[in-house]
Amino acid sequence: MKTRAERRRERRKQWFIQAEVEEFIRGEYPACPEFAVAYFASKICTVPKNWRNASVAEAVEVTMQNELRHQLTDYDQLMLLAVRRKEAQRRVQPKISAMIAGWKKRADLS
Repeated sequence: MKTRAERRRERRKQWFIQAEVEEFIRGEYPACPEFAVAYFASKICTVPKNWRNASVAEAVEVTMQNELRHQLTDYDQLMLLAVRRKEAQRRVQPKISAMIAGWKKRADLS
Protein backbone atom coordinates (compact mmCIF):
# COMPACT_ATOMS: atom_id res chain seq x y z
CA MET A 1 0.00 0.00 0.00
CA LYS A 2 1.33 3.42 -0.97
CA THR A 3 1.80 6.17 1.54
CA ARG A 4 0.04 9.50 1.21
CA ALA A 5 3.33 11.17 0.21
CA GLU A 6 3.92 8.56 -2.52
CA ARG A 7 0.43 9.09 -3.92
CA ARG A 8 0.95 12.86 -3.86
CA ARG A 9 4.29 12.54 -5.71
CA GLU A 10 2.64 10.25 -8.24
CA ARG A 11 -0.12 12.80 -8.90
CA ARG A 12 2.46 15.52 -9.37
CA LYS A 13 4.59 13.43 -11.72
CA GLN A 14 5.38 15.17 -14.98
CA TRP A 15 3.85 13.00 -17.68
CA PHE A 16 5.15 15.03 -20.61
CA ILE A 17 8.45 16.76 -21.31
CA GLN A 18 7.95 20.51 -21.71
CA ALA A 19 10.24 20.91 -24.73
CA GLU A 20 8.36 18.16 -26.57
CA VAL A 21 4.98 19.70 -25.78
CA GLU A 22 6.19 23.12 -26.94
CA GLU A 23 7.47 21.61 -30.18
CA PHE A 24 4.13 19.87 -30.75
CA ILE A 25 2.21 23.12 -30.18
CA ARG A 26 4.49 25.04 -32.56
CA GLY A 27 3.96 22.37 -35.22
CA GLU A 28 0.18 22.07 -34.87
CA TYR A 29 -0.58 25.71 -34.02
CA PRO A 30 2.07 27.71 -35.91
CA ALA A 31 0.37 31.07 -35.35
CA CYS A 32 0.09 30.56 -31.58
CA PRO A 33 2.05 33.31 -29.80
CA GLU A 34 5.28 32.12 -28.20
CA PHE A 35 4.21 33.22 -24.71
CA ALA A 36 1.07 31.09 -25.08
CA VAL A 37 3.10 28.08 -26.26
CA ALA A 38 5.23 28.30 -23.12
CA TYR A 39 2.19 28.87 -20.90
CA PHE A 40 0.21 25.89 -22.23
CA ALA A 41 3.24 23.59 -22.13
CA SER A 42 3.99 24.65 -18.57
CA LYS A 43 0.39 23.97 -17.52
CA ILE A 44 0.44 20.53 -19.11
CA CYS A 45 3.79 19.56 -17.63
CA THR A 46 3.64 21.00 -14.12
CA VAL A 47 0.03 21.25 -12.94
CA PRO A 48 -0.92 17.98 -11.22
CA LYS A 49 -3.27 16.15 -13.56
CA ASN A 50 -3.59 12.54 -14.57
CA TRP A 51 -2.42 12.48 -18.21
CA ARG A 52 -1.44 8.78 -18.08
CA ASN A 53 -3.62 7.58 -20.95
CA ALA A 54 -3.70 10.84 -22.90
CA SER A 55 -1.69 11.71 -25.98
CA VAL A 56 0.13 15.02 -26.26
CA ALA A 57 -2.56 16.14 -28.73
CA GLU A 58 -5.33 15.42 -26.22
CA ALA A 59 -3.49 17.16 -23.40
CA VAL A 60 -2.89 20.24 -25.56
CA GLU A 61 -6.50 20.38 -26.78
CA VAL A 62 -7.97 20.01 -23.28
CA THR A 63 -5.58 22.55 -21.77
CA MET A 64 -6.13 25.13 -24.52
CA GLN A 65 -9.90 24.78 -24.30
CA ASN A 66 -9.93 25.09 -20.50
CA GLU A 67 -7.46 27.95 -20.22
CA LEU A 68 -9.05 29.99 -22.99
CA ARG A 69 -12.53 29.37 -21.57
CA HIS A 70 -11.56 30.63 -18.13
CA GLN A 71 -9.06 33.34 -19.07
CA LEU A 72 -10.49 34.96 -22.21
CA THR A 73 -14.27 34.56 -22.06
CA ASP A 74 -17.09 35.49 -19.72
CA TYR A 75 -17.58 31.80 -18.81
CA ASP A 76 -16.89 32.29 -15.09
CA GLN A 77 -19.27 35.26 -14.92
CA LEU A 78 -21.98 33.17 -16.61
CA MET A 79 -21.46 30.46 -14.02
CA LEU A 80 -21.79 33.05 -11.23
CA LEU A 81 -25.08 34.15 -12.79
CA ALA A 82 -26.37 30.58 -12.41
CA VAL A 83 -26.20 29.73 -16.11
CA ARG A 84 -25.92 25.97 -16.43
CA ARG A 85 -22.43 24.67 -17.19
CA LYS A 86 -23.30 23.18 -20.60
CA GLU A 87 -25.10 26.36 -21.65
CA ALA A 88 -22.19 28.55 -20.50
CA GLN A 89 -19.77 26.35 -22.44
CA ARG A 90 -22.00 26.52 -25.52
CA ARG A 91 -22.10 30.32 -25.35
CA VAL A 92 -18.34 30.82 -25.15
CA GLN A 93 -17.27 27.98 -27.48
CA PRO A 94 -17.41 30.03 -30.74
CA LYS A 95 -14.82 32.48 -29.39
CA ILE A 96 -12.54 29.65 -28.24
CA SER A 97 -12.90 27.76 -31.51
CA ALA A 98 -12.15 30.88 -33.55
CA MET A 99 -8.99 31.58 -31.59
CA ILE A 100 -7.71 28.01 -31.89
CA ALA A 101 -8.58 27.92 -35.62
CA GLY A 102 -6.59 31.14 -36.09
CA TRP A 103 -3.59 29.58 -34.41
CA LYS A 104 -3.75 26.55 -36.72
CA LYS A 105 -3.28 28.70 -39.84
CA ARG A 106 0.24 29.04 -41.09
CA ALA A 107 1.57 32.58 -41.00
CA ASP A 108 2.16 34.19 -44.40
CA LEU A 109 5.85 34.51 -45.17
CA SER A 110 5.42 37.29 -47.75
